[in-house]
Amino acid sequence: MKYSFEDYVEIIKKLRAPDGCPWDRAQTHESLKPCMINETVEALAAIDVWRETGDDSNLCEELGDMLLQVVLQSQIAAEEGLFDISDVLQAACEKMIRRHPHVFTENKELPDWDAIKRAEKAHIPPEVEEAKRRALERAQKDMIRHLENVTAHSN
Repeated sequence: MKYSFEDYVEIIKKLRAPDGCPWDRAQTHESLKPCMINETVEALAAIDVWRETGDDSNLCEELGDMLLQVVLQSQIAAEEGLFDISDVLQAACEKMIRRHPHVFTENKELPDWDAIKRAEKAHIPPEVEEAKRRALERAQKDMIRHLENVTAHSN
């Protein structure tokens, strides 16, 4: 059977349902943060394995694990009444089109990406921008700690 993206979203919904998987049901945005870091690291490693060996099976698997993180986080957000996977896809499509006017409009001039990003951020309140800055600093520290733990356990 060939599964579709919609099938995958339904599988994740079923895992989160009351009669689904206890582990999946217990997850929160917060509890999944270490998983997101781990899956990102594993996908990066899989790119290197593919480059070195030509075997793409691990890369395919790890990209699937990254997809799980996106769909699972989106399902949790939907259950919380925040947004769902279709909103994530909509925002991602809009962003790609907005940031690539040389592809999606008649103007074939390469855009000034910094100007596009500034325009995108112009409506964001300063306190939100500051919170994002602090959160990025924490996330970078979390990533470094995770990488240090992985390195320590692999030696």
